Amino acid sequence: MPSRGIVWSGSVLAVIAVAALGGAYLIYPDFFQPPTVTTAVAIRAPVSEAIYGTGTVEPERWAKVVPLQRRRLVELCRCEGQAVKAGQVLGRQDDAEERSALHQLEINNEQLERDLNRALRDRDKSEAAKTEYEQRSTQFEESKSRINAQKVRLDALVVHAPLDGMVLRRDGEVGEIVGPTDVLFWVGPPAPMQVVAEINEEEITRIAVGQKAFLRSEAFSTQALRATVSQITPKGDPTRKTFRVYLLLPRDTPLRIGMTVEVNIIYREKTAAIVVPNEAVSGDAVQVVSNGKVERVPVTVGIRGSRNVEIIGDVSKDTTVLSPARTDLADGTRVRVANVNVPAKPAPEPPVDATPDPTPTPTPSAGPGPSAALDRNSAAVVTSSVDADNAVISSAISAHVDSIVSDARRNVGKYSATR
Repeated sequence: MPSRGIVWSGSVLAVIAVAALGGAYLIYPDFFQPPTVTTAVAIRAPVSEAIYGTGTVEPERWAKVVPLQRRRLVELCRCEGQAVKAGQVLGRQDDAEERSALHQLEINNEQLERDLNRALRDRDKSEAAKTEYEQRSTQFEESKSRINAQKVRLDALVVHAPLDGMVLRRDGEVGEIVGPTDVLFWVGPPAPMQVVAEINEEEITRIAVGQKAFLRSEAFSTQALRATVSQITPKGDPTRKTFRVYLLLPRDTPLRIGMTVEVNIIYREKTAAIVVPNEAVSGDAVQVVSNGKVERVPVTVGIRGSRNVEIIGDVSKDTTVLSPARTDLADGTRVRVANVNVPAKPAPEPPVDATPDPTPTPTPSAGPGPSAALDRNSAAVVTSSVDADNAVISSAISAHVDSIVSDARRNVGKYSATR
């Protein structure tokens, strides 16, 4: 009897345990399954790193035209956009006072000239006459010098073009009182143009003449604008902690003089590298998924972009990695992959180096409208009215420039925080 009771009790406990486990499985099914992870695929793609700055579009040669004295404007040409020659009159200031003084000097000079002629006729009559002639001659020469000086003062009230070129801008109106601090005209050849950018002193050592740059302008937000570093100023600004960098623009640039742009100077790039999303790298390793298990693989981080990062190590193209990385999962942990995201194939070689994004992006569906949707991974859905290759290239350029700008802006914030 006692043994039967023990057997019966054991059976009851077993049933209860099975029921408890079954109920727990129904209530908490995830507890009994491998953890679910998201992944990305390592791909071979171009990658680059940029230095960020801001700049203004200017002609290579130009000059501000300011009056030398503070006077009222009596004449000002309406010549914006017109070609001018060096020395051409652009405006005049009130010169009534100077002309009156010049008239007085000329009257006095005429009297001195008559006195000099009379002394010349009597010069040989006596020694005193000879001395008088010399004095009259000196006075006459001094008078001529004063007249020349007064003419220079008059000419200073005339605004001249300082060089051949175009009147790029005109400010001021007739009747206004202007002085040396007031710019009346900007004059210079409209081409070639350049961007004058300010770069943080921490990053200036990585910039060199000849490096290419991508520009972003709100006026041309859908276009990839190019430039080339042409000059770096030898002396920086100790107050702003920046250096001035000049970037030459191509002649066919759509930018206009005076526009502000964001400058992204490429100082590191590779045409082909193994890249993964930034969040897939944890410390100096990535977590590879092989046969349903996690394996930590040490890597060396190379060029780091805003979305993608180059990895160097025992990770090849098409390797599946955890993205984001899961530091809570040990090596050998069995996982359940929710999805393996295969990025779109890189676009054909575009005008700039495009970096495909290994992170997942939903495939856009074409709507009924005439335009097509472009994703940020160099993939495109286009209608028959748009050339497919151009659309793909345009999307790739936009994605690449967005990546560069985001990365460079983050670096600027980092440097500002450490100051």
